[in-house]
Amino acid sequence: MDELDTKLITLLRHNGRRSISDLAMETGTSRATVRARLERLEHSGDIIGYTVILRGDAMGEAVRGIMMIEIEGHVTDRVIRALGGFSEVSAIHSTNGRWDLIVELSAATLSDFDSVLRRIRLVPGITGSETSLLLSTARSTRAKL
Repeated sequence: MDELDTKLITLLRHNGRRSISDLAMETGTSRATVRARLERLEHSGDIIGYTVILRGDAMGEAVRGIMMIEIEGHVTDRVIRALGGFSEVSAIHSTNGRWDLIVELSAATLSDFDSVLRRIRLVPGITGSETSLLLSTARSTRAKL
């Protein structure tokens, strides 16, 4: 990945709907070059898709945290499917070490956050968890409105 690829990805992270013409003008290259680069990045798997960012995702909820989860046996896929049903869950990561999953979640209030923690702990297969609140974010690649 060279400097042009990096610039295109940065521009698309901030607005995934930018036109080829706009990207070409911003990078000082031709539309054909931009189109070819994006196709190459998509075919290589560097770009795997484009998405919609909801205002709630960009603005963030007032209370955010990560929850480390321990799972019993071989039910990880079932637990991940169950966690995917929680609107408060923004990301689910598998990991090694003491914890099997790390879940990013958010809620409007501490009371709402506590409620979702209690509901998650009731998911069959979860045997233990530890949660930390996120106090501030020094750097993020997520788009901001």
